[in-house]
Amino acid sequence: MRSPRQLLTDVYGPLALAVAVLGITTVAATRQPQAQHLDVLGYGLLVLAGLPLLARKRFPVSVFAVSIACTLAYYWSGYPGGPAILLPALALYTVALVRGPLVASLAGAVLAVAGYVLFVSAGLGWLPDVRAAGLVAGIAAVVGIGTAVRNRAAALAASRRQESEHRERLAEQERLRIAREVHDVVAHSLAMINVQAGVAAHVADRKPEQAKEALHNIKEASASALTDLRATLAVLRSGENRAPAPSLARLTELLDHARTAGLVVRLRGEAGELPAPVDAAAYRILQESITNVVRHAEQARLVEVRLERGNGSLRLAVRDDGTGAVAPKEGNGLRGMRERAEALGGTADAGPVEDGFEVRAEIPIEGTP
Repeated sequence: MRSPRQLLTDVYGPLALAVAVLGITTVAATRQPQAQHLDVLGYGLLVLAGLPLLARKRFPVSVFAVSIACTLAYYWSGYPGGPAILLPALALYTVALVRGPLVASLAGAVLAVAGYVLFVSAGLGWLPDVRAAGLVAGIAAVVGIGTAVRNRAAALAASRRQESEHRERLAEQERLRIAREVHDVVAHSLAMINVQAGVAAHVADRKPEQAKEALHNIKEASASALTDLRATLAVLRSGENRAPAPSLARLTELLDHARTAGLVVRLRGEAGELPAPVDAAAYRILQESITNVVRHAEQARLVEVRLERGNGSLRLAVRDDGTGAVAPKEGNGLRGMRERAEALGGTADAGPVEDGFEVRAEIPIEGTP
C-alpha cells in the first residue's frame, strides 16, 4: 500500500500537472485564432501524453517515449501552443531519477533530434533558432535536476544503511560484553560453590566445623553472584550502567575466594592506578584465570599471580602447578579474555608451561581513556 507521500508524487502530482496543462492550453487556444482548432484529437493527444505518467516509476523509458511522441504529434499538428512539453519533461526527469544520467541523456538527445526534425518539417528552415537553444537548455536542466535528486536519494540511503549497520554493531558489541560479564560472574561463583560443596560433602560427618565453614563460603559466593547478576539484569532492563565496575581494588576478595577453594595464592607486583577500562579488563582476566584453575587444573595446589607495569603496558600472568596441562580448547572463557585484551589493543594467550599452566596478558595503559 502506498504512503500519502508516494500517492502525492506518483498519482496526484502527475494528474494535477496533466489537468493544469489541459486547462492552460484551453485558455491559450482562445488567444490563438490562427492555430488549429483544439478538437477531440488535440485533447486526446494531450491526455495520452499525460496519462502514462502514472506508471512513470515502473516504466520510465517507455512512458517517456509515449509522452514525447504524443506531445510532438500535438505540436506538429498545429494545435495551439501551451505547456504540453512539461508532460514529457516530467517523464524525462523520472528517467534520470530511476535509470540514471546516461539513459536520461540519451533520451534527451532523442528529444532534441525529434524537436529539430519537427522544426524543419514545419518549414521553419534548417538553422535552429533561440527556441532550439531553449529546448536543449531545458533538457539539460531536467536531466541535471533528476540526477541530483537521484544522487541525494542514494546518499541518504547509504547513510541510513551505515547508521543501521552501526547500530547493529553496537548492539552486537553490547551483547558480547553482557555475555562475557554474565559468564565471568557465573563461572567464577559456580566454580567456587562446586569446590566448597565437595569439601562440605567430604567432611560433613568427620569434621562438622570444616563443613560449616564450607557452607558459609558457599553462602557468600552465591550471595556475591546474585548481586552481580541482579546488577547486570538491571543494566539490561533500564539501559543505565548501575553495576559496580570490576576493578583490581577487589583483587584481595578474588584471591581469598581462591584460597577458600584450597589453593595457595601468591601475589607478586602491583598494578597501581589504572584507567577504568584497563582496570576492569585486568580484573576479569584474572578472575577467569583463577576460575579455570579451580575448575580444570588437576591436583593444583599453588597459584602465582604476577602484575607488572612497563613500556606503557600492564602485564599480568597467572600460573598454577597442576599436572597434565595440555593446550586449551577455545571456549567462552579464553575467548572472553582474548576479546577483552584485544578491545584495548592488547594480547592474551594461555598454554602449558614447565610444571603447570599459565595465562598471560598484556594491555596498553598509555592512550587508554
